[in-house]
Amino acid sequence: MSESSSIAALVEALRREIARLAAGDRLPSSRDLVRRHEVSPVTVSRAIALLAAEGVVVTRPGSGTFVARRRARTEEADTSWQAVALAGRSIDTRGVSGLLTSPPPGTITMAGGYLHESLQPTRALASALARAARRPDAWDRAPTIGLLPLRALFARMAGGEPDDVVITGGGQNALSLALRAIAAPGSPLLVESPTYTGALAAARAAGLRPVPVPVDAEGIRPDLLADAFAMSGARAVYCQPTFHNPTGAVLSEDRRSQVVDVARAAGAFIVEDDFARCLGHGGHVPRPLFSDDRDGTVVYLTSLTKPAAPSLRVGALLARGPVLERLRALRFVDDFFVSRPLQEAAVELLSTPAWDRHLRTLSSALRERCALLAREIPGVRLPLGGLHLWVGVHGSAAGLVEAARARGVLVSSGREHFAAEPPGEYLRMSFAAADLSDLAKGARRLSSGLTFESTGRLTVEP
Repeated sequence: MSESSSIAALVEALRREIARLAAGDRLPSSRDLVRRHEVSPVTVSRAIALLAAEGVVVTRPGSGTFVARRRARTEEADTSWQAVALAGRSIDTRGVSGLLTSPPPGTITMAGGYLHESLQPTRALASALARAARRPDAWDRAPTIGLLPLRALFARMAGGEPDDVVITGGGQNALSLALRAIAAPGSPLLVESPTYTGALAAARAAGLRPVPVPVDAEGIRPDLLADAFAMSGARAVYCQPTFHNPTGAVLSEDRRSQVVDVARAAGAFIVEDDFARCLGHGGHVPRPLFSDDRDGTVVYLTSLTKPAAPSLRVGALLARGPVLERLRALRFVDDFFVSRPLQEAAVELLSTPAWDRHLRTLSSALRERCALLAREIPGVRLPLGGLHLWVGVHGSAAGLVEAARARGVLVSSGREHFAAEPPGEYLRMSFAAADLSDLAKGARRLSSGLTFESTGRLTVEP
């Protein structure tokens, strides 16, 4: 008999014996079990360990093995006390849970926020990770603020210095750190309307109160931003000046300096989310607000996750002044440091020609996919970058989402992107979450049941 079958047989024999005993009764000694069942001491030890892991027995060194207390089958755990202990501290994930939900089998997804695997630089990532793993210090502790070579690469991207940079575990982690560093629980936070659902979720989880500021084709409106600062007393605004999610808008040149001036006059921070800097479709990409700000008004964040792959959870925060020290402190107490192998792999990836080739290929692919989807939606404004189309609809967006789902296509309602009541109904459609053939198929399915007007708005046919 093999050792594994001997262990299984002994476990079953002990179960039968335990069933006749009461809680707290002592089992025979290991020596007695070896003699009685004619097995080795190793087999006994492993059988007892399995039963202990299941909670059937309790081992007490020096005393022996005892029958554990049995919970009656009808006895249910009572966790109702936690309603009092956790009062007022719930975390609402409804607006972001869909971002990580896998689509039903057979459904074409046009609702995701990440690149389809066909668009990811998987070979370059594999090579970078392999090279990083061969470094003699790959598994050593990383500095809390991140590896210097990686900080230098992010600094070059944002127009800052390596000492301005704190490496984070992706963009969402950077956003959460920034909001907690800048605003105290209960404070208002100005946000674009509409905006990224993850920003709303992170703000609410930090105890902040999102206050909407409207966005148009040129980005956030400086006049209404000034009004919102004055009326709310907010000391921070979250915005995405470049390829805004979900509308795709780019903050115009005239407004860029105005937005910074308005925030500075209010004594407030700008949290600049530059997640889409590497997701342009081939045109001009403006400089970050951070690069022209020397007074510490702008706290900048970006990530490699969107242009590379979902599991490359490496991002960065850049700031100047006392807020940088606070970000470093939060980075330390949250989890000490970001995984060094991932940081090393990111350095390897960004330092090779393969990364530049990937970005050029990605830019062309996104432009092609965006145009493919837009051909089915006459009149819709094409974004110059990003991963989504933002489409106004007649009637209920939720109804249109269900109509699309019935045709095997997953799209997102725009309602969750608003901090308050939306001014209309919208859909957000991703052109990067599915492969090219599925995207074309999904667009045809939509066009067979959705009527798009020359204005870009759509309705569903019966």
